[in-house]
Amino acid sequence: MGSFRQILRSVGYASRDGRVRSILAFTLAIVLWASVFYRFVEGWSWLDSVYFSVIAISTVGFGDISPESAAGKIFTMFYIVIGLGIFVTAATTVADAILSHYRTDREKQ
Repeated sequence: MGSFRQILRSVGYASRDGRVRSILAFTLAIVLWASVFYRFVEGWSWLDSVYFSVIAISTVGFGDISPESAAGKIFTMFYIVIGLGIFVTAATTVADAILSHYRTDREKQ
């Protein structure tokens, strides 16, 4: 149970880290931007638009929905290429902050 508490403390620490907050805010902005695009260009619901934006940027791609218009397909190609780098950077930054704090916490004990 002690390790779980250390991990939770590390997550809390990471959420206060300026670089983590910045990259997460930027990632959220990209997802919202894409969601607005899909909502108005593809005519999807807000839920479907956000859902697709997240699964596309994370490269999960279930294939249950996909853009039908040429504009949607072209946008998605650029969104994935650009968004993937941002998503990986966000995941790496968060993981690095958590692990750094976790290691520091363990070294103190």
